[in-house]
Amino acid sequence: MNRVTPALATAVGALVLTALPAHAATDATHLPHRDSYGTKATYAPEQSVHSYQRPPAGSTPVFTENVSRHGSRSATDGEDADLILALWDKAEAAGRLTGKGEEFGPKVRALQAAMAKIGYGNLSGLGKQEIQQTAVRMAKRLPSLFAGIAADGEKIDVVSSGQGRAIDSANLYAGALADTDPDLKPLIGATRTDKNLLYFHKADGGAAYRDYLANDQRLARTLATITEQPKTHKAAAGVLRRLFKADFVAGISSADQVAAAQAVYNLYAIAPAMSQESPDGKGWGMQRYISSSDAAWFGYLSDAEDFYEKGPGFADSDITYKMAGVLLDDFFKQVEAKKAGTSTLGAELRFTHAEEIIPLAALMGLPGSTKPVTAAQPYTYAGNPWRGAEVAPLGSNIQWDVYENNGRYLIRMLYNEQETAFKTACHPIAKGSKFYDLAELERCFGRS
Repeated sequence: MNRVTPALATAVGALVLTALPAHAATDATHLPHRDSYGTKATYAPEQSVHSYQRPPAGSTPVFTENVSRHGSRSATDGEDADLILALWDKAEAAGRLTGKGEEFGPKVRALQAAMAKIGYGNLSGLGKQEIQQTAVRMAKRLPSLFAGIAADGEKIDVVSSGQGRAIDSANLYAGALADTDPDLKPLIGATRTDKNLLYFHKADGGAAYRDYLANDQRLARTLATITEQPKTHKAAAGVLRRLFKADFVAGISSADQVAAAQAVYNLYAIAPAMSQESPDGKGWGMQRYISSSDAAWFGYLSDAEDFYEKGPGFADSDITYKMAGVLLDDFFKQVEAKKAGTSTLGAELRFTHAEEIIPLAALMGLPGSTKPVTAAQPYTYAGNPWRGAEVAPLGSNIQWDVYENNGRYLIRMLYNEQETAFKTACHPIAKGSKFYDLAELERCFGRS
């Protein structure tokens, strides 16, 4: 295999640098109170391109693969806006709006219109930018690999869940990667669909999981207990009293208060993802209508649901993440094929959803996803490190970069673009190194 000269690698790196738009950094990627947004948090790379460990001397990048959640998007439907606007209309007619409440209705209608315009569940302007910039940074991290792929005519495989926002993310990523070097364009395959691999929670392999969601009584009891805490009702009343006069709020049933406050929270959570569609692109200012403490509580409730339904879950069960084995298996298969000389690929690029990223993180034991819970010690922020905004924000990704040195294959993992150690049972090539021998990872994950 012919690899590239330092001069060519430098030229590719320079091209990538010029490909990053001047407006790349947006305020939406650096959210205050980030945890309160849960898995709706917008994307930000966790490490600078310039701070990665150098690979061991004599090692050459020969392959890279990733799995990425789609970028920031609009809400999947208009139900939250419809619910709270119906209540707002009643309060307006009764003259029971607060000062903030008077602003709130028109703001929500504008946000709802913006989401409807791009299509519910579709990528927003920020989402498209997040995905494109992630591709550019990948090329920047591995200039000699992609220059070598172009020189050797290796293929780049692109695969998605088949859902619209994942397909769009795949195509945008591939296009941005091709823009870093036009010679890559004919080597990038058309985006294909593999539901079993990248939508496994809805495929045949997820049947037992779907039964768990629908019928597991322990799950239902646990989530009901968490949601029905007095703090939820106090927070809900607090949210609504920002918008409506106290007597109007008092006339709403407790359950309806929670539902309405949840709708306000959901609009707060999705608004940063829609920042480019806001007037003058300055953001929607939805944080004006929910206090940071109330947003944090509803963010916790959202995280608790994701933790028990998709993440580490209960200590005596792997039902939430066992099905991600098909995806982890594919990561290994791709590297093993490369080592065996049976693969013609230079890169494997996969695009999916939070329902796949969260279980994979738990299965792999990635940071924040290592601690399941018991009935005696349920999931709380104080007692557990799992946070949706860190585990699977919009645009989140896991990447393996593969290096070869005289027949030895080494792997470095990036999690949201941060060099990340594999689980503690896996031993790196040296203390403190982020590089692992393929054979060691096969042993550690029970493949050898």
